[in-house]
Amino acid sequence: MPHLLHYDIRPASLNAHRWAVTLTIARPQALQRVALPVWIPGSYLVREFARHVSGLTARQGRAVCPAQAVDKCTWQVQAAPGKPLVIRYEVYAFDDSVRAAWLDAARGFFNATALLLRVPELVDGPHAITLHRPADPTAARWRVVTALTAQSVDADGFGSYLAASYDELADSPVEMGAFWQGEFSVRGVPHRFVVAGAPPSFDGQRLLRDTQKICEAAARLWHGARGKPPQPHYLFMLNATPGGYGGLEHRCCTALICARRDLPRLGQSDASEGYTALLGLISHEYFHTWNVKRLRPAEFARYDYGQENYTRLLWFFEGFTSYYDDLLLLRAGLIDRAAYLKLLAKSLNQVWQTPGRHVQPVAEASFDAWVKYYRPEAHTPNATVSYYAKGALVALCLDLSLRREKQPATLDDAMRLLWRRCKAGPMTESDVAAALQELTGRSFAAELAAWVHGTQELPVAELLVAHGITATRQPPTPAQTLGLRASEKNGLVTLTHVLDGGAAQAAGMAPGDEWLGVETGDEETGASAHAGWRLAALDDLPLYLRPGRRALALISRQGRLLRLPLALPEKAEGTWKLEAAASAGGEGGKGGAGQGWPWH
Repeated sequence: MPHLLHYDIRPASLNAHRWAVTLTIARPQALQRVALPVWIPGSYLVREFARHVSGLTARQGRAVCPAQAVDKCTWQVQAAPGKPLVIRYEVYAFDDSVRAAWLDAARGFFNATALLLRVPELVDGPHAITLHRPADPTAARWRVVTALTAQSVDADGFGSYLAASYDELADSPVEMGAFWQGEFSVRGVPHRFVVAGAPPSFDGQRLLRDTQKICEAAARLWHGARGKPPQPHYLFMLNATPGGYGGLEHRCCTALICARRDLPRLGQSDASEGYTALLGLISHEYFHTWNVKRLRPAEFARYDYGQENYTRLLWFFEGFTSYYDDLLLLRAGLIDRAAYLKLLAKSLNQVWQTPGRHVQPVAEASFDAWVKYYRPEAHTPNATVSYYAKGALVALCLDLSLRREKQPATLDDAMRLLWRRCKAGPMTESDVAAALQELTGRSFAAELAAWVHGTQELPVAELLVAHGITATRQPPTPAQTLGLRASEKNGLVTLTHVLDGGAAQAAGMAPGDEWLGVETGDEETGASAHAGWRLAALDDLPLYLRPGRRALALISRQGRLLRLPLALPEKAEGTWKLEAAASAGGEGGKGGAGQGWPWH
């Protein structure tokens, strides 16, 4: 029996970057509405995918059915009820990210949210799709992969697939091309890894081994020694590009992008900083298999694809995932303790260098993701804080606090308890509070109020010291001393951010300023009172200006030359550095002060 919904998907033109889609609705309504999502779950920004749709027409047999747009993402078609309605359109696909759609002579990729119209009254029923091979002879070696259930496919994967609902369809991106692929198993669950754009030096077997270790560590955290991951199979889709980084989670797969230079290379056993970052990305997206794709905000129990879906819990679902992504690398043996502390310090410093942490609680930053996180601007560091980075520090503080309780526990225990308590489904912040109290016998309401809904500093350093980790300040850089961020290119210093409360702001500097040089005098060297110095890099500033001394900053702003009074503060704090104290060398202990390394 034919399905009520069927999508026929063809790479219409590789060089013009256009997908052709034919949607057949077996039994339409008299005024049939269809709509394209405005966002994709996991990426909290209205992206207006419908702007790439063109040439939409509708027919029933030979009869043309009038089709009209009724809003920015919805069309209405006049049809005869009960007679198959065929809707055809094209989608321009030149977004080389994990969120939308792409098509060129080397590769095809799409998320259903960017390509496939929704039929509102049928979203909970089966959705069948047929994927066609490109007609272009240059694509003769192309194959296709997706996490969807195959119905009838050829040796290269082209053919028919079935999704149980539009949600499943939206959660199952499609990759096409001449990609590398490999497989491994995690506790009996098959995992597949495909890489597009890999260079000849790529060491695929190493990537498989390291990824398997990460997956095993995640399964151990959630299910103990023998439990199986919740998905029947899993697919990693990695696109290697000249430069890029990012990922998007799905229930049974993830789409990833990395810089080609960060892939592991044949004959090399060490791990570059870029490869470690790639492994952290893989760890992060795989952890989402549990944390956000199954255990998820109650507000996400059912997605509304036509508008923003708000939650104040991204600090938990993205932040806690960010805490565990690097921790799983440590547990998997892919980084050592020193490397882990360096990554932890990076998160700590990211938050510490954001004045917005004093302005916006991380719960509100979660709510405002739709208008702030994905739309960064010059003022962003002063107005908000990353729910990824601060959420990870909240997780750290809770983990270290739990380990010091009279009834010691760990954040691992809390995550497993939440998984059971919420039956691997929707949850609220009250569930988090209840799990913490059940584990320890006391309320964590004060901590959650202060750390999640307040703006005071997190007690990260104190908790680390209590667990044998020393936290010391490094000498500040000129940018940290002045309270600014800048880009440096071809000997030109351009300010990108001016942070609240800093010397740069007090001097009147602004984002977009080109800092050309400084004027200063120095009686000790005999320089004149208005000696001018060209500034080609911020690190050169201490050559001309000492702490506590005044100078004039020579600025170019919108074509005007300005001389701004500037003084380097006599005291400034640099970034944090974390090191394991000698007493933290052992693996044992419950994690209390002096009882050894806490992340056993």
